[in-house]
Amino acid sequence: MPIEPPTTRWSLPDPCATGDDEIAGIGADLTPGTLLAAYRSGLFPMRLEAGGPIAWWSPDPRGIIPLGGLHVSRSLRRACRRFDVRVDSVFEMVVRACADPRRPHGWIDESFVAAYTELHRLGWAHSFEVWSSDPDGCDQLVGGLYGVAIGGLFAAESKFHRSRDASKVAVVALVERLRESGATLLDVQWTTPHLISLGAIDIPREEYLRRLASAISGSEDCGLQAHDR
Repeated sequence: MPIEPPTTRWSLPDPCATGDDEIAGIGADLTPGTLLAAYRSGLFPMRLEAGGPIAWWSPDPRGIIPLGGLHVSRSLRRACRRFDVRVDSVFEMVVRACADPRRPHGWIDESFVAAYTELHRLGWAHSFEVWSSDPDGCDQLVGGLYGVAIGGLFAAESKFHRSRDASKVAVVALVERLRESGATLLDVQWTTPHLISLGAIDIPREEYLRRLASAISGSEDCGLQAHDR
């Protein structure tokens, strides 16, 4: 079971009190108690810019992938058979791959790597890792994603790929595990063409907050223990 950290010392902003920029507030910290309080209230952190202050975001509309509405094409099903998927075997490596400064619009810095790695140590943050064997038979990490699990919520934070479709394979594995565990809400923050192709939809913020309250009202564990697929 996840370990509950000390509560945050900050009063976090109202997730509905945003302007056109979808930012509810700026400041605070990335301690485990602050992060969990934010996700439980419908907020998530991103820096305004590289090296800038922490902003707490609450998009309207909010992107989700309905767990019963995942779109898996024939080509993606074939891709799923080409890769192995593991959970939580190299969490920090996945976060660092997502933080690669060569990626466009990269904003994940060492403070975020450290913060989410600590959440992982406490049992709240999880990674789904996509592996492929090279010609010498050595396993290579070729894609993955990470996020935060609270009750029936999985808040996906970031994903990456080094082989075609590898990040999509990670999403498929995540949705399969969430269905098995009885989770009810997969938050992807904003929809993109990539996520829409997998079934992501936009819902009004008020509807997201209602679904969030229901999702986190049950068990504090999505059942995402490490395993191979």
